[in-house]
Amino acid sequence: MKIAVDAMGGDFAPEAIVEGVVMAAAELPEHVAIVLIGKLSVIQELIQKHDASAVANIELVNADDVIEMSEHPTKALSQKPNSSIGVGFKLLKDGQVNAFCSAGNTGAMHVGALFSIKAIEGILRPCIAGFVPQITGGHAVMLDIGANADCKPEMLAQFGEVGSIYAQYIFGIKQPRVALMNIGSEEQKGSLVAQAAHQLLKESRRINFIGNIEGGDFFAGEADVIVTEGFTGNAMFKLGESFYSIAKQRGISDDFLDKTNYESVGGSPILGVNGNVIIAHGISSPLAIKNMINLAIRQVESDAYTKIAQALS
Repeated sequence: MKIAVDAMGGDFAPEAIVEGVVMAAAELPEHVAIVLIGKLSVIQELIQKHDASAVANIELVNADDVIEMSEHPTKALSQKPNSSIGVGFKLLKDGQVNAFCSAGNTGAMHVGALFSIKAIEGILRPCIAGFVPQITGGHAVMLDIGANADCKPEMLAQFGEVGSIYAQYIFGIKQPRVALMNIGSEEQKGSLVAQAAHQLLKESRRINFIGNIEGGDFFAGEADVIVTEGFTGNAMFKLGESFYSIAKQRGISDDFLDKTNYESVGGSPILGVNGNVIIAHGISSPLAIKNMINLAIRQVESDAYTKIAQALS
């Protein structure tokens, strides 16, 4: 198994990325290697600082260009085919790697996935999934958390199906509980889109739909899959992540609040595309990068994207 990582993407790249990759490489199973993509001279210099035995399962691939965080995704990908993101997607499309991870430009990662490995046939819109810790243990999958700010009811219903399949194979849950994030638990509550989505989710025989949940249920262990559009999902997800930093500032140490730290999972998958693509926070630390790689390994092993494609065929 080969996990490709963009060495040049992120606010603290390439130093934090290389350090995180070396941390992950030291604990990798024998059958897994990391393919680090970026400017070879820069990466080699950083890797030489680390123990040689820890980097035996790291392969280097050169990419001369970098897509900066502020660049327009589509324009940057077309103008910089030799960027670390461009090269990463070429390797993924050609089957030379099993997953591609980056803490770089989120838009470029999303557009790159759509242009290279493309959306699964039947998917209305690929989405980004986030992992929400639950007080009962484990995580709920929340989708979308930012790719699609405006959604039609049919898209939300499909998020429920995609999230259910993903939770089934990533977490091993036989019948994941799917809930719609809303402003009330009653069926008739919410916007016109939410009400219509509720009906579609309720009528779907492919999922175990349990109805609406509210903001107060976010961490409560009520659902395994939380469905919402990217605008609400992004706002709620980032609010949830802020709990850790607030607790830290106030000198509070708590096992559950530690799980709201973005570093604990390390990345968010793009679901609905023909491959494994993981996006990390721009501010990713070495620990976040290490955990992102571990998530990518679990996702490759679960073969979730193939299962999603089979379900929609």
